[in-house]
Amino acid sequence: MDDPVPAGIDGKPQAVEASFLKKNYGKVVALDGVNLAVPEGTIFGLVGPNCAGKTTLIKALVGFLKPTSGSVKVLGLDPLRERWALRQQIGYMPQSPALYDDLTARANILYFSQAQKVADLPAKVADILTFAELADRADDRVATFSGGMKKRISLACALVHEPRIIFLDEPTAAVDPHLRFKMWQLFRELAARGTTLVISTHLMEEALLCDRVAVLRRGVLLVDDSPAQILKVGRTRLVIRKGNQLEEKQIPTSAEELAAALRADGLSTEVDAVLVEPDSLEDVIVALIRSRGEP
Repeated sequence: MDDPVPAGIDGKPQAVEASFLKKNYGKVVALDGVNLAVPEGTIFGLVGPNCAGKTTLIKALVGFLKPTSGSVKVLGLDPLRERWALRQQIGYMPQSPALYDDLTARANILYFSQAQKVADLPAKVADILTFAELADRADDRVATFSGGMKKRISLACALVHEPRIIFLDEPTAAVDPHLRFKMWQLFRELAARGTTLVISTHLMEEALLCDRVAVLRRGVLLVDDSPAQILKVGRTRLVIRKGNQLEEKQIPTSAEELAAALRADGLSTEVDAVLVEPDSLEDVIVALIRSRGEP
């Protein structure tokens, strides 16, 4: 029987809960009092510049490091004290592929999945190799693979035992657009079935595909919200052309503000064209980071 997942303050089950989480490496503060709640069945994105604390946070959540202070619960379990009960229910894909180069692709997946007591393992390994589009290279040594192919094998190792929650650290880095599209199709299918995904990414177009996004900067959580709500923090450039004249306005990014701005002009017959340029998610996140002193 699966362990119960705690209910959050909104009544929805929480797959991940972190309270006042801190991690110091000597004088370096990697995580500085992070509070986080990830609802079950959510695609949760972690975004931030280099050294923001994304990888450290994921390692703390999967039990690969001990926090300096604070508490963590994943699927209702402590990642350190109850690591063996938890590890059978989670998948983890590190930023750099942790594979055995002298083994074949098939042997790597079999090796990492044997501890998970997967039923009908050979068939599931064959299926995951087909998904990764590496069935024709299944019996080749990983040492002969490109960086992108190793990423695919790492993802296969994280998914083959059908975990309840998956932690993915830059899963689509060095992956071609076709496979990236297929990966995100799979992520959505997994989430629809109730699987929780925590994904670290530096790609803003991927952050937009997440249900929620947490922005980290030097170990501090700046914002945790849906991409749509984060975008509302930005501004929209509105340019109206009347004949040879251009009028430019900066307005808050919302449908209501745009309607009000256009009503103020009356949308007269003199208006020949309207250009609307809202801030991108990257613009908003960069502005958030700079507002906290990041150059």
